[in-house]
Order: sequence, then structure tokens, then C-alpha cells
Amino acid sequence: MHDRIKSRARRQIPAVATVLDALGRCDLPRPMVVDVIRHKLSQIRTENEVPEFESIIALVSRSLDELRASRLQPIINGTGIVIHTNFGRAPLASDAIRALNEIGAGYSNLEYDLATGERGRRGGYIENALALLCGAEAATVVNNCAAALVLIVHHFTKRSERSEVVISRGELIQIGGGFRIGEIIEATGAKLREVGATNKTKLNDYARAIGATTGLILKVHRSNFFMSGFVESPSSEEISALARKKRIPFIEDLGSGAIVATEQFGITDHEPTPAEVLQSGVDLVCFSGDKTLSRRAPGNDRLPS
Repeated sequence: MHDRIKSRARRQIPAVATVLDALGRCDLPRPMVVDVIRHKLSQIRTENEVPEFESIIALVSRSLDELRASRLQPIINGTGIVIHTNFGRAPLASDAIRALNEIGAGYSNLEYDLATGERGRRGGYIENALALLCGAEAATVVNNCAAALVLIVHHFTKRSERSEVVISRGELIQIGGGFRIGEIIEATGAKLREVGATNKTKLNDYARAIGATTGLILKVHRSNFFMSGFVESPSSEEISALARKKRIPFIEDLGSGAIVATEQFGITDHEPTPAEVLQSGVDLVCFSGDKTLSRRAPGNDRLPS
């Protein structure tokens, strides 16, 4: 009996086409609208009572409004945070927008060498310019800084006998999007070798941890927070000297990073640049290009000059 009643109730659920007609014109693609309707009607089928037709239309309309609001659209940043991760980072400069309009509207020499008439190297010009800007021998642009770190760690620890990454416990941070440095490293198959304490790590902690299984030393810049008070950590110069002595690659993840000195913009807290980090003796540095160069989210890694 209960099943017969439930069956009659289900027959009251309108067809997809009926709901679609009742919604009228919509500025969303028809396949997406149909998908929302089907999803909402499937939810209703699991309930004990079927809402009135007008209520069903209201539920679908609310879901479509939420979908519409999720599209990329201009907003006003009233937070006081100039480079906001959730708001597209830094707005593109007018010159960058003009270049996008000029190049993006047609074909381009993306992977074509105009000088030789043969297939070229993607990103060759921008990577050369980036290396020059950072005072590096070479540079590579990838999807984001987390991806750059994965590639770096995998390269230096792919041999099983050199699988350990030495890192201070105070630098096992979590960045935006839920990325945790420790989990990123472990995803490559490498092993973490934590040294020091959360608030204090000494150079000798690194020295004691280095052994036959060490693949690299990793230093992570705390770009989105800082610790003060009873804290201590060796400088990049000190760790670099130790790494050279032990013949171990020394990598620094700058996180957000900065291309130029932040003091010239009236920012009192100094943010290290890739150029000065490389000058300190770091072998390879990676940082997030979307916060230093544009609103896109590339990750960059570069070799020292």
C-alpha cells in the first residue's frame, strides 16, 4: 500500500521538459540547465512528499542562481588586501591585456621558430626573460608553485638511495587551497627528514640529518605568516655553505615571492626576491608567479647564475 501511494506521488513529479518550459529564457547553456533540473528532480524522488509545482520551479531557479553566481565575473575588492588569492590575485596590467587581445585573437608562434621555419620551444622567450629578471642561468614555468616543488623534489630524490628531503619542522606549512608542504613532498615518493623544532632550528640540526640517503635540503619561506619571539633559524647563506660542503642540492621555496624589493612600495617587512635568494647560494628557487607577475597561477623554478 505504501509503495502504491509513493508511486502515485512520484507520478506528480513534472517532466524535465515541463520544468524547462516553465523557466522560460535562461542565460545559461541549455545542457547545464537540464542537468540542474534532472539533479533537483532526482532529489525530490527520494523524499516522502512531492512539493507543489511552483515550489519545484523555485528550487530549480535557486540552484540556477547559485550556478550563475559561480561564473567568473568582475567584483569590487573592498577587503584592503591588494593581492587577494580568492579574488584573482593581482589584476593584469593594461599592457598585458593589450598583448592578450593582440595575440589571442589569432594564430601565434607558440611553438614555431620564425627564424628557422621549424618547430620551436614553447615558452622559450618568456623563460629567457624570466631568467634574466631573476639573475638565473635558466628558468621554467609550470602550472603553480606546488607543481614546481613536486618536479624539483622528484628530480632530486628519484633514486631510492637518495630519497630523503631534509626540512625544518617550523617550515612544514600549509598554503592556500589546502596544500601542505609535507604532503606535497610525500606525494613524490620522497621521505621527510624533519629537523629542529617548530620555533627553533639550528644549522647543526641540518648537519646531523644529512647522510647517505639525503636527496636535498629544502627551505620554505613563511610567506603568509611569521613567527616572532623565542625563534631561531639559520640563514640561506649558512645552509647553502653546509649544502656545498656536503655536496647536497639546496632548494628554497619562496611561496608568494617578490620580484622587486617591497620596501620601495612603502612595505616595511622585507620579502625576499628570487635574485637575492640565488645570490645567497641556493641552487634552485621556486615561487608563485601569480602574485608577483600577474593574476595567472604559474609556478616558476630557476637555476642560479
